[in-house]
Amino acid sequence: MTISMTSSIVNKAKWLAPLSAAMLMLAGCNNSTAPEESAASDTAVSDAPINVKIATESSYKPFSYTDADGKLIGYEIELVDALCAQMQAECEVISQDWDGLIPGLNAQKFDAIIAGMSITPERKEVVDFTDPYFHTGIILIGKKGDDISVADLKGQPVASQRSTVSSQYLQDEYPDADIKLYDTQDNAYLDLTSGRVRAMMSDKVTGIDWLKTEAGQDYEVKGQEISTEEDAMGIAFRKGDPLVARFNEALAELKFNGVYDQITGSYFGTSTTAAAQQATTTGGVEKVVVVDEEGVDANAMIAEEEQTEAATN
Repeated sequence: MTISMTSSIVNKAKWLAPLSAAMLMLAGCNNSTAPEESAASDTAVSDAPINVKIATESSYKPFSYTDADGKLIGYEIELVDALCAQMQAECEVISQDWDGLIPGLNAQKFDAIIAGMSITPERKEVVDFTDPYFHTGIILIGKKGDDISVADLKGQPVASQRSTVSSQYLQDEYPDADIKLYDTQDNAYLDLTSGRVRAMMSDKVTGIDWLKTEAGQDYEVKGQEISTEEDAMGIAFRKGDPLVARFNEALAELKFNGVYDQITGSYFGTSTTAAAQQATTTGGVEKVVVVDEEGVDANAMIAEEEQTEAATN
């Protein structure tokens, strides 16, 4: 029995040896082509177009909102279109509730956020921001004829959108006010016009835009604009996302080639770039228009003062 088993094993070994050698040769051939296939795959990935899904909050006029047909429009939508065209990227902009923006980003439901989102230390702990694309302040809005001011907010019902710089300012500076927080600006406006709140703390640009509407015609800004250290808006990405650098590069190029000023000017009348200078020609004489950080044409102010002085004399 022992001799028979040994013979059987020897015969099997002789039969398996050629098969093993063939398998080794095949494996060797596969390994020799693997680097070339890997390199081809890497090239395909690097040459592939960038596809970016960007979320916004569509009740933040004039930054991003919907028209009568439900299409997303506004300053930020046009800016995104220009940025993506500059990068030759395929971008899709979707609407998302404000409270779900950062959680949705970090849950990888989309790749970026552009929604009038201010760059704050708290947000920078959980997301990365691009360079600022806009600067703004906050204002208090109340009914015309009502002498309310920020100094009179104690115990008064005041509206603001939840998780914004405006609401945080109210909570930090006027905790004794009766602060009412809303999921959207529109709902806050509704309670203001219905009399359920006496005033509203709002982003300056969106607030002033609302005052121009029929609903806001009986309301006005109370006091001066409030400037904070958190008035710069940026596009948000997940921590460590290399797309931040790509968008920064595209934004810088748009500011350099004039597209940024063209888009911003069409919505706000002037560039928001600090100390922006633009050369214009009037009557064959070059004139330098200086726009300050508040978007004020310094030359126009000087001319107005000179005209007033001449009329007085």
